[in-house]
Amino acid sequence: MDQARFFSPQAGREIDAPSVAVARFAIGDIVRHRLYSFRGVVFDIDPVFANSEEWYESIPAEVRPKRDQPFYHLLAENGENSYVAYVSQQNLLGDAVSGPVDHPSLDDMFDPFDGDRYKLRRGLSH
Repeated sequence: MDQARFFSPQAGREIDAPSVAVARFAIGDIVRHRLYSFRGVVFDIDPVFANSEEWYESIPAEVRPKRDQPFYHLLAENGENSYVAYVSQQNLLGDAVSGPVDHPSLDDMFDPFDGDRYKLRRGLSH
């Protein structure tokens, strides 16, 4: 398979990734974590793991995801806090049926929830 390289600010280095990666979710989709009780809105996608080694090694080995899958940046909420999460594709499920997400940065990036997903604000898309 052809490879592409991209620079990851989180990892501070270039990352090799497949030229074509298949992401199950898109920017604006609402997802929930398969194991932990939080939901979020996708605002960026890495085709493979592109965070720091320290972050990766901090995940317990028995639940550590494989690196060669899409990883999603989420505006996340868990009922108590709002934060940014970085989650592997294997640990996410679609969750638009549970309604909108409550995160203070949503209005900066997205139009209001349309009942299915969030759409990027005009001028923020490529």
